[in-house]
Amino acid sequence: MNTIIEEEQIGYSKEFVSAVCSEFMEHNNTIPKSFYDRYDIKRGLRNDDGTGVMTGLTLIGSVIGYSVQDGERTPQEGRLIYRGIDVKDLIKGFTSEGRFGYEETAYLILFGSLPTPTELADFRKILSEWSTLPQGFTEDMILKAPSRDIMNKLGRSILALYSYDREAEQQTLEAELFQAMRLIARCPIIAAQAYAVKRHYYDDESLYIHRPQPELSIAENFLYSVRHDKNFTQEEARLLDLCLVLHAEHGGGNNSAFACRVLSSSGTDIYSSISAAVGSLKGPKHGGANRKVMEMFGHIKSNVKNWKDDAELTSYLKKLLDGEAGDRSGKIYGMGHAVYTLSDPRVEILKGAARAVAEQKGSLAELELLESVERLTPTIFKKEKVLCANVDMYSGLIYSMLGIPEELYTPLFAVARMVGWCAHRIEEVYNSYPRVIRPAYKSVSAKTPYVPLSERTHASWTVNS
Repeated sequence: MNTIIEEEQIGYSKEFVSAVCSEFMEHNNTIPKSFYDRYDIKRGLRNDDGTGVMTGLTLIGSVIGYSVQDGERTPQEGRLIYRGIDVKDLIKGFTSEGRFGYEETAYLILFGSLPTPTELADFRKILSEWSTLPQGFTEDMILKAPSRDIMNKLGRSILALYSYDREAEQQTLEAELFQAMRLIARCPIIAAQAYAVKRHYYDDESLYIHRPQPELSIAENFLYSVRHDKNFTQEEARLLDLCLVLHAEHGGGNNSAFACRVLSSSGTDIYSSISAAVGSLKGPKHGGANRKVMEMFGHIKSNVKNWKDDAELTSYLKKLLDGEAGDRSGKIYGMGHAVYTLSDPRVEILKGAARAVAEQKGSLAELELLESVERLTPTIFKKEKVLCANVDMYSGLIYSMLGIPEELYTPLFAVARMVGWCAHRIEEVYNSYPRVIRPAYKSVSAKTPYVPLSERTHASWTVNS
């Protein structure tokens, strides 16, 4: 299309939208908060006490942050469980033997039990074989349509994989597991290549695309793929592997897993369901929070002169909370969680592993500054509140220390969570009581007569009182 004509169309469209927008928001899109109270609407599928509305059962993962007795929530130390195994025990198991753990974790989450040595070796081999993208995929789906946002490119590419799968609509359990393994193997490479193309077309940098190496783990191959010189240390790869393990699953109630289950319940294909989960994770209220933490961290570093001065740091944190600094959202990103209260177990594990790398990279002062933010934030809330840091507080800094660009923070989250999403899809579709998920919305629009076109002067709309 002629660029001048296209710009004129865009300008006209924006004028039209601007003209109708204010009236739309005032009359056609605003429902009084009192209505939600009147009809006991669970906004965000949350109960009044902050707990989630129970919508299903799962065998895959469990997130524990409090107990409920006689209707009262009692905070407790956080625990993350994969298929009945505490993630701390899982990590202790493979790290004590000097092994990478993400592939073993993926097997556990997907198939429901820990693999034998033979099963793990076969699983690794399958993932390695499927890490190579289909012929022409890089050229047709990644190079020809570069995107500024890697999450959008990842979602689009997952949908495109449907076209390369002759059994995409064959929804047998065997076919689903086969497709899941290919998604787990291919998405890290798609994310790495999408970043390389974005870097070339939008940042005017050289284009480097590396083929995955069959002998490397998923964590090693990711670092190999995103670095133009292909070099990385074993300490770096093991820290990234740990991040992947801790992000692999987080119960069925988180937004992206639930989005995947909602689509899966309709009977659609796995590529559509997983793409929806990617779109959900992109949001800054979900997986995109790690980038918001780093944005906030940049404001703190620039505006707090003495990072070790608790008084100065507390003063700035209050400004963040009051919406007077940072992005002026009134949020301290990385603090608080829907389930965890006293602690997020992922934070404890990551902080311990990150310290050695921080010392090597000269980033110890930054790590300790984040620890101070975590320590001081609960003290500045006007009401007493049990509050802990969540995994987003530290994952961004860890990726930064690993030399991973910010554009890949959330895509890495998606790469890790791929196995959790696939497991939830399979559980949703193949459990004993499948049923399409369809919650109810109550209409509060008043009955309005149809007005002939020639008699209309403006939109009319009222709330049904």
